[in-house]
Amino acid sequence: MNESSRKRNILVGVFIFVGLLFLLGGILLVGNLHETFKRKMELVTVFDEVNGLQTGANVWLSGVKIGKVRNIKINPSRNVVVTLAIEENAQQFILKDAQTKIGTDGLIGNKVVVIFGGTANTPTVHDGDTLTVGNTISTEDMMIKLGKNNENLLAITADFKTISHKLTTKEGTVGKLINDDAMYDNINSIAVSLNKASIKSEKVIASLNEYTSKLNKKGTLSNDLVTDTIVFNSIKKSVLELQKMTKSANELMANLKDASANPNSAMGVLLHDEQSGASLKKTIQNLETSSEKLDEDLKAAQSNFLLRGYFKDKEKAAKKQQKAQEQQ
Repeated sequence: MNESSRKRNILVGVFIFVGLLFLLGGILLVGNLHETFKRKMELVTVFDEVNGLQTGANVWLSGVKIGKVRNIKINPSRNVVVTLAIEENAQQFILKDAQTKIGTDGLIGNKVVVIFGGTANTPTVHDGDTLTVGNTISTEDMMIKLGKNNENLLAITADFKTISHKLTTKEGTVGKLINDDAMYDNINSIAVSLNKASIKSEKVIASLNEYTSKLNKKGTLSNDLVTDTIVFNSIKKSVLELQKMTKSANELMANLKDASANPNSAMGVLLHDEQSGASLKKTIQNLETSSEKLDEDLKAAQSNFLLRGYFKDKEKAAKKQQKAQEQQ
């Protein structure tokens, strides 16, 4: 073999070796096989049922893939023991009181194990620790609830169908209200009446507000009656005096009525005895005649020369006294 063919074989071997390295690197990258060489720790969790979880399923923490399901087995108590292979660099984020649940990768994707929760200031997990299972809702439970919801929707739809039938056939109050024009007109008139009543009530309330504002205004009679006890007591006293006066007047009228009804009393004689009334009238006339004669006698006495000086002196003294009073 000459030297040129030897060099050619070496170059071919180098190219084949480099190609194998690239092929191996591509396989590791595409198949994510490089994680196989990472150091991992084991955690255990026990489920009542795994709902189709399989070995090799992903383990998620806060939406980040941190490991895979290494083993699934059933223990004597018929619980499912799931062993998780967790990357050691994720250990610092998993707390001892964290919980696990079975989720879905997407809406209808593969089953995954989700680690969640944990109390702050709680130590982190160690290799071989067991995580508790949180309360989760399985797909079966969701389907059962959806079935019940569907039944409820069917019942509601049937009720709406019955109601719509009554509305279209003028059955029931609402159906008659929608289809009967007379009932609508009555309700409309009632609404108009209520509107008028509300307007009147607003006016009444405004009047009451105005009256109460006057009550609060100092210096007015209403405010004094409400707030001033002296005015109130005076009015109360005046009312009591009026009551007493009314009572006395009633008693006086009763006495006058009794006296006028008694023919033996002075009032009864004056009212019922015509002779006594005529005599009293004649006496009054005589008194008037006597007073006229007395005036004439006084005038005659004043003109008498014996008494003329007395009356003049008396008249002068009266004028002097009147003048002194006017000067004061």
